[in-house]
Amino acid sequence: MTTPPPYDPLLEARRLLRGIRVASLSTLMAQTGFPVGTLTTIAANEDGSPILLLSQLSLHTRNLDADGRCSLLLAQTGKGDPLAHPRLTLVGTAIKVTEPQLRGQLRGIFLAQNPKAALYADFGDFSFWQFAITIAHLNGGFGKAADFTAALLLGPAGPLPSANLPA
Repeated sequence: MTTPPPYDPLLEARRLLRGIRVASLSTLMAQTGFPVGTLTTIAANEDGSPILLLSQLSLHTRNLDADGRCSLLLAQTGKGDPLAHPRLTLVGTAIKVTEPQLRGQLRGIFLAQNPKAALYADFGDFSFWQFAITIAHLNGGFGKAADFTAALLLGPAGPLPSANLPA
């Protein structure tokens, strides 16, 4: 019988960051300052940082235009107690990409990870956003939690044991 490897919270956080494609996005309401949560698709940039594709028609995009501070919750799903599955909360700032060359680069990365978004990615009201992580908190399940800076979390992740996560 083999002993499982010790729990590595950084590896778990990087696996979630690079593998989860749907996240809860929380923004601050432009009119009131109260938080509001929505659901959005994301992609992982080469360093692991999230890329967002957002419509100007959405409330969260208008909120980000007024104040880029936000958070993303990336949660692994599966059978059993949902609170037993790992999840990663990212706190930071969303920055709209206006430079055409960078927009094209992010478009390619995003569509490689979310091919169905090709149906609307080029609509005039859609724009790409980079998510600049300030801090990250991993809740890996009962008794497994850790906090990370962006510098520790981002960068080459190396080989991951399982990049395939349940949808």
